[in-house]
Amino acid sequence: MKTLQAGFAYFGIVFAAGLVLGPLRVLALEPRVGSRAAELMELPLMLVVIVYAARWIVRRFLRSASRRARLAAGAVALASTLAAELTLVVPVRGLTVAEYFATRDPVAGGAYYAMLAVFALMPLLVCRR
Repeated sequence: MKTLQAGFAYFGIVFAAGLVLGPLRVLALEPRVGSRAAELMELPLMLVVIVYAARWIVRRFLRSASRRARLAAGAVALASTLAAELTLVVPVRGLTVAEYFATRDPVAGGAYYAMLAVFALMPLLVCRR
């Protein structure tokens, strides 16, 4: 139960940060530097949020949890993120799922997918014994 709570809390924190940073990126950065550069500029900020959120959920929910439980919390957060992305973001942008993936910039999209992997693994990586 703690693992699910941790995963949902982790997802909530990081997704909320994305909801704040996304419109700022689109409205403030994209007109000046373009879509690819704006997305790449957002990634380090999201990485900071991911690290701090992972540290917090490990301290709050998973202090003495196994590696498997920390990895499971990251998997719950990743699954929640992908579900939210496909059920909320894609329809708001007026795209099908196939169009969403087809229209992703190859560089920024690749970096985003790599960041998703980092996001899923971070609860495991921040733990110190």
